[in-house]
Amino acid sequence: MDDEAMFVRTQSLPQTSQRPMTVRVHTPIGSVVVLWRGDPREADGQHLVEWTVDDDVHWGQNTRPASSANAELRQEGNRVIMCGLLHLTEDGAAHLKMGPWSVLFDLAAPIPIGPDESWVEINVGTESVALHPYQT
Repeated sequence: MDDEAMFVRTQSLPQTSQRPMTVRVHTPIGSVVVLWRGDPREADGQHLVEWTVDDDVHWGQNTRPASSANAELRQEGNRVIMCGLLHLTEDGAAHLKMGPWSVLFDLAAPIPIGPDESWVEINVGTESVALHPYQT
């Protein structure tokens, strides 16, 4: 199995025609509202998914040291909070390890934190986070 894939339960939410489809996603580490990039008719159910985040990591703006060393997903208004271990890659990107799963991020600028694998909290808008179901 792909280590970026996560098995989740999704629940469709009331939709409007002017906005992209959203779902509430339930994971072992929390529940949040995100965009759904699969077939709208299959939005309710169990899915193996990959997460994408359009926002870059901006240290001091949407990213900061985490207050605890626990993987977590939570909703605060129209924001998704992701807590995990941040790993920097050699090509200038990063991935946030939340339990056994990773979410890839681009860096807006170099991260001024200590060694690799620092616990961080990344705070992004709900509409910048999307779930892509795997086709099986």
